[in-house]
Parts: sequence; structure tokens; C-alpha cells
Amino acid sequence: MTLAIVALLVLVAALGVPLFVVLGAGSLVAAHAAGLNPAVLIVEMMRLASSPNLMAIPLFTLAGVTLSRGGAPERLLAMFNAGFGWMPGGLAIVALVSCAFFTAFSGASGVTILALGGLLYPILLRENYSKNFSLGLLTSSGSLGLLFPPSLVILLYGIVANVSIEQLFIAGIVPGLLLLLMLALYSAAVSRRTGISPRPFSLPVLRSAVRAGVWDLLLPVGIVVGLLGGYVTATEAASCTAAYALLLETAIHRNLRSLARLYEIFRETVVLVGSLLIILGVALGLTNLLIDAQVPMKILALMERHVHSQLHFLLLLNIFLLAVGCLMDIFSAIVVVVPLILPLAHRFGVDPVHLGIVFLANLEIGYLTPPVGINLFLASQRFRAPMLSLFRAALPFLLIMLIWLALITYLPSLSLWWMKTGLLRVL
Repeated sequence: MTLAIVALLVLVAALGVPLFVVLGAGSLVAAHAAGLNPAVLIVEMMRLASSPNLMAIPLFTLAGVTLSRGGAPERLLAMFNAGFGWMPGGLAIVALVSCAFFTAFSGASGVTILALGGLLYPILLRENYSKNFSLGLLTSSGSLGLLFPPSLVILLYGIVANVSIEQLFIAGIVPGLLLLLMLALYSAAVSRRTGISPRPFSLPVLRSAVRAGVWDLLLPVGIVVGLLGGYVTATEAASCTAAYALLLETAIHRNLRSLARLYEIFRETVVLVGSLLIILGVALGLTNLLIDAQVPMKILALMERHVHSQLHFLLLLNIFLLAVGCLMDIFSAIVVVVPLILPLAHRFGVDPVHLGIVFLANLEIGYLTPPVGINLFLASQRFRAPMLSLFRAALPFLLIMLIWLALITYLPSLSLWWMKTGLLRVL
């Protein structure tokens, strides 16, 4: 009976029914099967509403939408191109840095591909980069900033897993920079092999671009300094970021001065946040029922019979999460899967902050894998290319990301370096 219900829910989801409906229906069915009052689902929503970090989600989302609509992508692209375009593989590195920077603020919706892809793709082709390399670079770059503050998925993971968001923000910086460095070295090697000459450096162009984009660049610097110094919490940083973004685009650059433009920004923010919160609310109710049914404990008992070391557990965890990334979007995976694996990770001595970085890294790779890889869908729409062609073009970048995943999984010091410094006392 239970398997039949699960199969029916999977079929309904495959037919395109909204995810919150599927999760809500699964929660009601599970509550009925367990003989519980469905009111327990509402209790879980109340717990979500009382989370002190919940306000950070809409505020950071508002900042990302404001910057996106106010012209930040164009300013950042001009600034990074003037600063890095003279290096070997300079334009490719510019694309990587710009996309990572913008993704950190725009969230994990893949909007980076839509906002920057159209600007960068013709420029890469004009600089004699191959079509395959350009498509692979831009498709894989759409999710590069997921580990940098103030990433929305880090906020969501911290709320679901009850882990310090400030610690997660700090822990993601070194792994994120390492991935950027690995992809930049590959891009430079491709550029050198194909004989692409770097453009000459121009100080006046750099000065002009910095003058236009310095206010955008100060925003992430302020967030990191505020969190590192212990001056603000994640929620306070979100409030400051939203206020700064609105001030930047309305008073300094003056791109969003009309009430109609501001209305569009707030409307888009409300739609994005509302769709996320309704999924989060019903999914937490479902996972709470699964925990009450001791599903994690049963999985733990099964693994204890076959897994005898942390190394073995992390290997199986990566395989499992890569499979999850192929089948679920990152938001759904966080709210459904995280509560199930937390007790398993605790049993095998995996730090919850390190687990968060490994979890998000796996799901970041999932953005490039069919059948649910959102980067493939958006790139297919943006560049008018078949998904299979885009997947083949992104394969070299995907392989580099898998090597990077192995490094951050089995070298936890890359994520937990701050524990050996004075930051531990602050955070």
C-alpha cells in the first residue's frame, strides 16, 4: 500500500503538478497512515515561522533582484573585464568571476545564465573561443557562486539543519575560491592551446570601470567583513544588504527611480520567496513525519551493518547526493534529504558545517546533470541549443568539479580552517 502511494505521488510529480502540492499530499497521506492528526504539519510550519534566520531569505532575495534589474551584471562584467582581460584566458576568467559574483546574490535559480549568458556568449565567440567551450563555460558558471555569501541555498541549509549560517558562510569561501581557481587554470590552458591572445591592459578603462562598479564590489566585501568581525548576524547582514542595494540602484546609479520599476522588483521578490517558503513549509512537515517514523534510524541501522568508517560513509554519501542532484532541484533536496542524513553524519563523526559544504557542492554539480539540471534547461532556452549538446560541452567542467568535490570531501580543513583561528570565538 505504501509503495503504491509513493508511486502515485511520483507519477503526479512527473506530470508537472507543483512540488508543494505533491509534498503536501505526501504529508497528509503519511499522517493518515500513521494515525496522526494533520495538525502536526501546521505545527512544523509554526516552527519555521519562528526561526530567527527566516527573515534573511526575503531580504537577500530582494537585494539580488534589485541588483539584477538595476544593471549590476553589466557593471560587474565591464569591471572584471578591465581587471582580468589582459591575463591568459582573460575573458574566460572574467566570465567565471562575474558569474560566481552574481550567482551569490541572485540565488540558485540559474538567473545568472539568463542575465550574463546573453552578454558573454557573443563576446566569447568574437574572441575566437570555440562554440563548445563557450557553451560549456557559461552553462557550468551559472551555479559557481552557491558557496559564497550571501547565497540563498546556504541560508536555507542553515535553517533546515539548524546550523550556524555565519559559520556556513565562512566555511564556503575557501572551497568556492578553490573551484574558481581550478576552472580558471583550465580556461587559461584552453586559451593558450587555441592561440587566443590576451587583450592589452588599459589603465584608463580600468579606472572608468572601477568607478562605475566599485559600489557593487563593496557589497560582498562588507558582508564578509561584517560576519568575520562579528559585527552583524546573518539576518542583520541581510537587512543591510537589501537597504544598500536599494540605495545603490535608486540614489547612486538612479536606474530604478520610478515606482513602476520598484513595484516590479518587489513583485518578483514576493513570487520567488513565496514559492520557496510554501515548499519549505510542507516539506518540513513531511520530513518531520519521516523522522517520527524513525526512517533515519532505520537507515542508520542498515548502514552500521555495512559501513565501518567515515571515509566509506563519505564515499557513499557523495554517490547518493550526486544521484539526488540528478533527480531533484537543490531547494527540494535540502528540505527533504538534509534531515534524513544529519543523524547519519553525526554517527560517523562528520562535522555538520563540513557536511553542509559537501552537500551543497554535490547539488551544485547536480545543476549540470540531466534530467533535472536547471542550468541545462536555462542554457538550452537562452542559447537555443539541445540539452544533450550542452551536457557534452559542459563535461570537461563537470569532471573538474568532481575532482574538486573529492578534495573538499576528504580534506575537511578546506571548510573548517576557521576552527583553528580566532574566528571560532567570534562565530
